[in-house]
Amino acid sequence: MANEPETLPRDAAAVAVFDTHLAAESAVKQLQREGFPMNQLSLVGKDFHTEEHVIGYYNAGDRMKFWGKLGAWWGGLAGLLFGSAFLLVPGIGHLFVLGPLAHWIMAGLEGAAVVGGVSALGAGLVSLGIPRNSIVQYESQLKAGKFLVVASGATEDVNRARDLLRRTNPSDVRDYHRQPEPA
Repeated sequence: MANEPETLPRDAAAVAVFDTHLAAESAVKQLQREGFPMNQLSLVGKDFHTEEHVIGYYNAGDRMKFWGKLGAWWGGLAGLLFGSAFLLVPGIGHLFVLGPLAHWIMAGLEGAAVVGGVSALGAGLVSLGIPRNSIVQYESQLKAGKFLVVASGATEDVNRARDLLRRTNPSDVRDYHRQPEPA
């Protein structure tokens, strides 16, 4: 299928950091309103504010359910974005990943791409061309309870996403472009 994550171009990526889940949701919805392809957008964050000690997640066909304080929020966004994962990342905690980044993390795990001290999340971000020193910064942001919105794809799509994300007032937004392979 042409829209599966592994067949989408990954020439570039833009990563925006948001202080709250509401700000991240607003950014995702703004990108949707502007026509940015939702199959090129990922959201990463943790639901550490849960009032219960048990957090649960399941995926039944096209329906996803979460428990915890932000469960309804994550479940609502899962309907917009393609793919999902619930991970325990040492040093960060439980992370929810929505969008194609979930696929690339799982592909990295299956392909034993998690080497050299890079977490599962890091392996997925490396596959988008994000350098390791930036990954450490993003993992620190997640640990502090912030949220990442990641747009990936062809350079022109990512440049457009970056410009749209800047208008949503993130605490940080950066873009990364793969260097062409030498001939």
